[in-house]
Amino acid sequence: MCFDLDSRPPIAPIAGGALDSRTVTLTAGDGTPFRAFEARAATPSGAGIVILPDVRGVHPYYEELALRFAEHAVDAVAIDYFGRTAGTGERGDDFDAMAHIGQTTWAGISADVRAAVEHLRDGGRVSSVFTIGFCFGGRMSFDAATLGLGLTGVIGFYGWPSGSGRNDAPAPIEAAGRFECPVLGIFGAADQGIPESTVREFERALESAGVEHRIVLEPDAPHSFFDRKAAEFAEAADRAWTTTLQFVRSHTKTPAAA
Repeated sequence: MCFDLDSRPPIAPIAGGALDSRTVTLTAGDGTPFRAFEARAATPSGAGIVILPDVRGVHPYYEELALRFAEHAVDAVAIDYFGRTAGTGERGDDFDAMAHIGQTTWAGISADVRAAVEHLRDGGRVSSVFTIGFCFGGRMSFDAATLGLGLTGVIGFYGWPSGSGRNDAPAPIEAAGRFECPVLGIFGAADQGIPESTVREFERALESAGVEHRIVLEPDAPHSFFDRKAAEFAEAADRAWTTTLQFVRSHTKTPAAA
């Protein structure tokens, strides 16, 4: 599991930056309802982002992250993975996410991502849509670049780029030739699960495919370093957040109408 139950994003809030936030139920193309949390920017920039959580699905960590994006003028929606197996209700800390994550499929998650992208675009506030994911969600975010959704960019924090995953989603290294948008990958150099050699292999795959990309390897940072509790990695977390916002802002098209 990426984060502890009491982990939160290491980002300071900005008063008044978010217009509103709420839990919503979205419906995938296969008819499955699933839970999501959305936050809208007080002053829209034209950017929107779909947040793909770690194996826990929608959790307070990701609800707070959605708010932090909204405070930086990026409309955000964090999606849950378990509408097909656990419904749309609230879940406590005792929810056995691992019993459900292995039941997810790439087809199901693809349908959920598509619904979230359409939700962001509805109403004309958002002209540039990104995805961002963490750990399990980082892999899903990279793979979202293959879905034909017209994404402006995909971002992955320590998402496994190679090997078999927890479901049938393709390994990003193997799918790189089908990526349709720029990629930002952020990894920790001390991540014992994703060695530097694997990160560099992913980088070479993107280069070979002609995909615009930036791969960041934070020195001494472990897996899941983007955590308020991990004070010793605060500088790495600050750099990662700044890099993420720069990536979004530099790729965002002309702002949509409010």
